[in-house]
Amino acid sequence: MIMSYQFLKPYTFRSGVTVKNRIAIPPMTEGMSLENGEVSTDELNYFNIHTGGAGMFITPVANVNALGKGFEGELSVADDKFIPGLAKLAATIKQNGTKAILQIFSAGRMTNSRILRGHQPVSASAVAALRPHAETPRALSEDEIEQTITDFGAATKRAILAGFDGVELHGANTYLLQQFFSPHSNRREDQWGGSLENRMRFPVRVIEAAQQAIADTATSPFLLGYRLSPEEIEEPGIRIEDTLKFVSKLNDMKLDYLHISMGNVWRPSLNNHDDKEPLITKIQRVSSNTPLISVGNVNTPADAEKVIEAGITFAAIGRESIREPHWVQKVEAGTEQSIRYSLSLADLEELGIKTPFFEFLKKTNDAGADQKFDVNDSQTKAVDTDKIDVAFRK
Repeated sequence: MIMSYQFLKPYTFRSGVTVKNRIAIPPMTEGMSLENGEVSTDELNYFNIHTGGAGMFITPVANVNALGKGFEGELSVADDKFIPGLAKLAATIKQNGTKAILQIFSAGRMTNSRILRGHQPVSASAVAALRPHAETPRALSEDEIEQTITDFGAATKRAILAGFDGVELHGANTYLLQQFFSPHSNRREDQWGGSLENRMRFPVRVIEAAQQAIADTATSPFLLGYRLSPEEIEEPGIRIEDTLKFVSKLNDMKLDYLHISMGNVWRPSLNNHDDKEPLITKIQRVSSNTPLISVGNVNTPADAEKVIEAGITFAAIGRESIREPHWVQKVEAGTEQSIRYSLSLADLEELGIKTPFFEFLKKTNDAGADQKFDVNDSQTKAVDTDKIDVAFRK
């Protein structure tokens, strides 16, 4: 069935960027950047192996400032000195027409003082995350909030100068943008907290800063997307009703796409177990003007086609793309039977997977994964939680 899948058809965004197919590689932590956040040769080798098939390849997340660093081996876009390395990364990804998207963020409270070299983590409020050994952050001041917004704009400008085709703002997986939106992490009583409208204010201002950077800097069409997690299990926490109002607001901001971060594309509510409707279907109804990328347990061509047939614009192939870097190429060639669905130690060198990345994969499997991921030819248990989304899709 060569070239008959809908996901192989091109798509043109409202910004004017055309991608060659509807398959996206979502951002996945590989932990292979240098200690200071520069792109490493190991990373370039990995992306060289894994790019060229999908229409869009979204990088692992890059921090926009020093206090935004979330983990070791993380990319940085916090200074102009990182532009040359990021330019090499963008050029490496942009093979065979694949579009290179740089995901940017601040980790907020989802880091620690060791990673921040002695500095206390920051967040919307001084509320610790509900996870083992979480440190209590300090609340960002008004001036620091404004500076962080500026930092997101500056990071977007650097992505443009480095030759990327777009930027994805990481507002998912409990990082800083989500921390301002969440009533669990945001207990502020000023313009940045309290009401739903106030809790939207920080991500909206960040989007506006990125849009202004694009208007000021880009000389050709440039993508801007936003990633979000639709629910939290904390009490209080984000509920789907809050997210639908937020999505409606984002729809008015004319983003190129929304990327919905879940462990399973078709997952219903984590909180209302009587409601069996998939969250992605609810989001579709209020995001009619904004394309969606949906991720989670998409492994086979049939899985991807089901996503597109449901009216979702893009299917993201995450873990499966680690195991099979030529997934799209094999579908295009009509050789689906040769797609690899497991990962063996013997494959690591061929796939460009170095020790930090492999140890991260093993650690995630030991914790329980949101979908089966085959390492050393052994299946791991399947658990569906946003906690694991955080671990596997930075």
